[in-house]
Amino acid sequence: PSVQAGLKDPATMNTRVRALQLATIVASLLAWELTVRKSLVDPLFVPAPSAVAAALLRIAGPALGALAHTLGKTALAYVLSVTLGVAAGLVVGSVRLLRDVLSPYVIALYGIPKILVLPWIVLLLGYGTSPAVLYGAIHGLFPIMVLVMGAVRDVDRSLVTVARSFGATPLQLYWKVLLPAIVPSVLAGMRLGIVFCLLGVLVVEMFAGVRGMGHVLGAFANGFQAPELFAATALVSAASIVIVLALDGVNERLSRWRG
Repeated sequence: PSVQAGLKDPATMNTRVRALQLATIVASLLAWELTVRKSLVDPLFVPAPSAVAAALLRIAGPALGALAHTLGKTALAYVLSVTLGVAAGLVVGSVRLLRDVLSPYVIALYGIPKILVLPWIVLLLGYGTSPAVLYGAIHGLFPIMVLVMGAVRDVDRSLVTVARSFGATPLQLYWKVLLPAIVPSVLAGMRLGIVFCLLGVLVVEMFAGVRGMGHVLGAFANGFQAPELFAATALVSAASIVIVLALDGVNERLSRWRG
């Protein structure tokens, strides 16, 4: 019984999960290293983890500076996309006439490849920070808006009816009823939105020659510098993972507020 109790203990289970995750990562890196050393893949295109680590040390300074530029533009795009996406989703989702009229257009715009508007953005705004921020915001806006619209539409109508019967104003209705009810969907949209915003900013940097991590990745790829390319990709991936984990922490706090 004591052994079974230990296995069911949350702290013990969490430790075992972390250990298995770490073991999986180490085993994957070892397999990757051995595969390259045995010449099963061409190191010109797939370098060994040891070569990637050495490249990371070489490029750390300039790459971190470029990453800071990219994350700064991503933060601006993210604030715009969350603010506009949540506000528009709340308004359109809560007013049936607007929802019936605008939903097909929103879904259609969500489905259009955003790369189609990039040349127009560059044509209008030129090169620099503005097109990267705008394109990143467009990328993140529609996933957030669609999720919020769907969440507002699916809110239990009895909650709204009861709030109105107690004399709730429209502002109180949004703040006290709708927002707590749609918190999970808003947070899901925020997690998607940050990834889409980062993707949009990287695309502009890569193809429009804007300073940032996307430009660095493009330069390494064009120069066939595979270890440096893998190292820069790892930096962007690590930053993205940290941001998503931070949003998960916000999720837990807001879930307690919702409760």
